[in-house]
Amino acid sequence: MKKSQIRKKIFKYRKSKNLSNYNITFKSIFNILIKTRLKGKVLGGYYPFNYEADVMNILEKFEKQNYIISLPKIKKNSEMDFFNWSSRDPMSVNKYGIPEPISNQIKYPDFLLVPLVAFDKDLNRVGYGAGFYDRYIKKIKKIKKVITIGLAYSFQKVKKISVNEHDIKLDFIVTEKEN
Repeated sequence: MKKSQIRKKIFKYRKSKNLSNYNITFKSIFNILIKTRLKGKVLGGYYPFNYEADVMNILEKFEKQNYIISLPKIKKNSEMDFFNWSSRDPMSVNKYGIPEPISNQIKYPDFLLVPLVAFDKDLNRVGYGAGFYDRYIKKIKKIKKVITIGLAYSFQKVKKISVNEHDIKLDFIVTEKEN
């Protein structure tokens, strides 16, 4: 199945579900951080959009554990960077309707939570198709070591995703079933 077909199918299904029963826990993500033994304390999150896995309460719990939280901002050239954010900070809405931090302080995450549309057993992902995360992960890996953790609902798993040279495989994928 083509990525565009996967997107269409998953978007429709995700929109029709009552997602309140699909909760990814703080513990499931924290356990990955412990297991990887990476010492950094900068966590890159995202503001959930279009029925993505909601991570806001998880980000707040990491903030209480003294992690530095950063969220993405889309730049003019279809690139993005992550900027310092706190749950107490106001946000602005970008051209896609997604809230972004107002901070201008770039933070390069040690751990990056990645939203996705679909995934397979080989840790490949389908995003929205614009390549924002693939480009960002490629860029940050040239700067520092980063652990990428995809967040999804278990029903977003597909049999096989065809990949190209631009697709970046994730290090982990967490669903509500891995809690």
